[in-house]
Amino acid sequence: MLALTTAILWGLLPIALKGVMQTLDPITTTFFRFFLAAVLLTPYILLKHKNSQMPEKGSRFRSPKLLMQLLAAGLLLAGNYALYILGLEKTTAEAAQVMIQVAPMLLLLSGLWVFGEHFSRTQWLGFLSFALGLVLFFYHRLHDLFFAFSDYGVGMLLVFVAALLWTGYGILQKFLLKAFSSQETMVIFYWIGAVSFLPFSDFSKMAELSQWQWGLLIFCGLNTLIAYGSFAEALAHIEASKVSAVIALPPVFTVAAVHIIPIEGIVVEALGVLSVIGAVMVVGGSMVTALYKQQPQPDPKKRP
Repeated sequence: MLALTTAILWGLLPIALKGVMQTLDPITTTFFRFFLAAVLLTPYILLKHKNSQMPEKGSRFRSPKLLMQLLAAGLLLAGNYALYILGLEKTTAEAAQVMIQVAPMLLLLSGLWVFGEHFSRTQWLGFLSFALGLVLFFYHRLHDLFFAFSDYGVGMLLVFVAALLWTGYGILQKFLLKAFSSQETMVIFYWIGAVSFLPFSDFSKMAELSQWQWGLLIFCGLNTLIAYGSFAEALAHIEASKVSAVIALPPVFTVAAVHIIPIEGIVVEALGVLSVIGAVMVVGGSMVTALYKQQPQPDPKKRP
């Protein structure tokens, strides 16, 4: 249920962001997401550390290596948020959500080189399904993506680069979790993001937001906090592969919400049969690649 909560929130997020950006610019919207999450999570972290009886915890913040990793991961996550929302501004919610699924797939692939992991034959088939699904989903937009320098093509490129940045963040986060809890790292990342976007934010349009848009903006901020919190808590209850499989579902919720519920001002992606099949293959390929890990081979020198 925790992983499903994350999937639903991430699925609805691009739709809410689209609604807010009818008035507010992408950078100010992103600042608010980071700032609200940071303000809400900070008191909890401070209280948790105040009640902690482990004095050695503070020594982690005196390590230059860990501090540099925290800063780099925070900036990569901030860059991911910025490029994603800038790309979303130029495209549709469904397209951005399908393209950003490249991020967890790249993180899985990075394990082959960074962490010495191995893919099973089934996982490679899942990856092939994922790649072919992307081609089918964007088949009707191939000219915009590769030949015409259109807003749609530029937007998809920005979302793809955002996925690359998220992969770098995910790799660093795996190393940081050996020294910090996920909540400790996230509150630092939220403040890094808020401080980074503050100088570029324009608050003059805040007064023009409707009550509906204020609700969407608050939802975006809470979404950042609750979705990542649910994701981290889910990892504490079930295997990471199962969590990864469930959070491959956001494109399903995005496509369903946009096409079933009419939302004023939201442009709907024109989906044909090939695009629908492609979306299913992207989600299915992601789930298969996450779930069907290669089992370690028994050591013949060891007795059972």
